Amino acid sequence: MKNLQNSEIEAFKNQFGGEVILPTDPAFEEVRQIWNAMIDRKPGIIARCTCADDVVLAVNLAREHQLLLSVRGGGHNIAGNAVCDEGLMIDLSLLNQVEVDPDKRLARVGPGCTLADVDGATQKHGLAMPVGINSTTGIAGLTLGGGFGWLSRKYGMTIDSLVSAHVVTADGRQILASETENSDLFWGLRGGGGNFGIVTQFEFKLHPVGPNVLSGLMVFPFAQAKSILTQFARFTQTAPDELSVWMVARKAPPLPFLSEDVHGKEIIALAMCYVGDPAEGEKLIAPLRQFGDVHGEHIGVQPFCDWQQAFDPLLTPGARNYWKSHNFTELSEGAIDCAIEYAASLPSPQCEIFIASLGCATGRPEPDAMAYSSRDANYVLNVHGRWDAKEDDEACIEWAREFFRKSKPFASGGAYINFLTQDEADRTESAYGPTFKRLQAIKKKYDPDNLFRMNQNIKPA
Repeated sequence: MKNLQNSEIEAFKNQFGGEVILPTDPAFEEVRQIWNAMIDRKPGIIARCTCADDVVLAVNLAREHQLLLSVRGGGHNIAGNAVCDEGLMIDLSLLNQVEVDPDKRLARVGPGCTLADVDGATQKHGLAMPVGINSTTGIAGLTLGGGFGWLSRKYGMTIDSLVSAHVVTADGRQILASETENSDLFWGLRGGGGNFGIVTQFEFKLHPVGPNVLSGLMVFPFAQAKSILTQFARFTQTAPDELSVWMVARKAPPLPFLSEDVHGKEIIALAMCYVGDPAEGEKLIAPLRQFGDVHGEHIGVQPFCDWQQAFDPLLTPGARNYWKSHNFTELSEGAIDCAIEYAASLPSPQCEIFIASLGCATGRPEPDAMAYSSRDANYVLNVHGRWDAKEDDEACIEWAREFFRKSKPFASGGAYINFLTQDEADRTESAYGPTFKRLQAIKKKYDPDNLFRMNQNIKPA
């Protein structure tokens, strides 16, 4: 391996408490794989950490030998930043413990945890925090990029529930970041991605949720898309904090509540979750049924953990994925027309367009309260290209890029960095907007040599 002799690798293995995997080891092919099959990189060495001291040893190895360094939490990032070519991949997936203090409503979460790990532990106590909507996503990347999901209108972004973080810095120190300790770093971690260090433990405040919630899907004919999206835009502007309704345009999967003649046809689905009294939620969602001629629905009271896993079958690892994303303060007629145009020409059965409705609690902090600054994003659109065969790359990627270009005039500034692909480095500064210069200064203080650069990179000031 470049910059590293066999004797140095052996010395590292003797000190390291976790597992060191080399390209010649049987486990290498499996461990290097991540969620997005488009990313096919081969590290020179993989360090699977079992404690914070392991992370320190691995960071020191990368710094002292000038190795390209990547950090894997859940391995779900669309850009594939979890894995590098020929360098050192620090794998945190074994650090997957969750400790819940139900009396203080706090959770201490390891960086290798998935959302399923977090939800499972917190929901035992009727508590939760805002996370994403695919349970196999890693909590670390989600949090450091901002994080949003079904609970965000009520309880804000994931970073709005972050209390503190234990961090290994580029010089190998272990420090605590919170509002009172290393507060500049804490400010930067909340949205600044993996630019400033490796978090070895997160501490979150928790909120009362469920454990049962009213949630589910309504599916409408695509022919009625204009009317449905227009009403969706109007409805979500005034819906209460407790109710989240998202729009998905795609080809219908073979859901049991849909007739077979709908399977594989373009549809508009409204996905919803109400965090409150289900009887009140039923009253609130009743108007949605009047948006069009419902093909079918599957809505009821179910465990929040089950709803959090409802979309997992559509997002399994191993497919090829390419995303483009915009923020919107409002859904104008032009934005709606553009979404309908491209939803009518999906290049594969797995491609979809989804629009998450945010606002409410996500918009209440000031834009400079933390690194994530897009507090005016009442809607986040994700153009999700997804397919299986490499020969379909060009058609699916171009579809996503064309839609992105055509919808840009209707979008607001900023971007959600967790949705940026590996070819969008030029969007990083605009994604942060007014907080970017401050982030550069923090980067210079904590990582002046840009050791942590496999990310949506913020170069030191």
